[in-house]
Amino acid sequence: MAVPTAPAPAGRRGNGGWTFPDLVVEVSGPLACFTRPELKVERVSYPVMTPSAAVGVLEAIFWKPEMAYVITAIEVLKPIEWTQVRRNEVKSVVSATEVAALRKDPGRRYDVENDRDQRNSMLLRDVHYRIRAQILRAPHAADVPEQKYRDQLRRRVDKGACFAEPYLGCREFTASFGPQTDTRPIDRDEELGVMLHSIVYPASGGEQYRWFHAQLHQGVMPVPVAPLGADKVAMPASSAWRADGSGTGR
Repeated sequence: MAVPTAPAPAGRRGNGGWTFPDLVVEVSGPLACFTRPELKVERVSYPVMTPSAAVGVLEAIFWKPEMAYVITAIEVLKPIEWTQVRRNEVKSVVSATEVAALRKDPGRRYDVENDRDQRNSMLLRDVHYRIRAQILRAPHAADVPEQKYRDQLRRRVDKGACFAEPYLGCREFTASFGPQTDTRPIDRDEELGVMLHSIVYPASGGEQYRWFHAQLHQGVMPVPVAPLGADKVAMPASSAWRADGSGTGR
């Protein structure tokens, strides 16, 4: 599928140049971990939900190949609090090739005890966010009214229905979701630095990370449509690690 790109909505009317008001979904949970991709082994969360994680939550609720979500802002509705967890994990990820080899040879075994490692995770606890988003239609769906997708998302949020269980960064941290409430964002201004904007999966394989300069203003983190240029952020060239640490989150 050709994923819709997100050009600046120049020439459009309404909220920030968009035709329609933002779609609003609130998510919460006891634990969350939006892993910083520059920290390879120990999981350390960003202090605020990343736009890519917010897209994952919305796609778990409602997704169609004819559309894509553009996050415009994330509001923090509860104070930022941290907790640490030390867990036993495996050091490697079993590849599809290894799975095929295990199925083919009954005598072949994967010894989890020899691959086990103890790792520390810095997590967020008792989180509550308000996601603001817009919808972009794919080129092949340009004749489909945007309101159709917006209404479908709203109905699913109101009913509490979803295609998959939404999660907060890692799959073990499930999220509750619902429509907008009257909860106000926290009173906090903070410079968050460079944050993960989105992850692109090119046809050639691998992952490409895109970034933006994140700031919290009175509990609200605006998200630009366009990420920083590739020449603005230096990252390791190796693709042996993933942004989620082990393929379990965004």
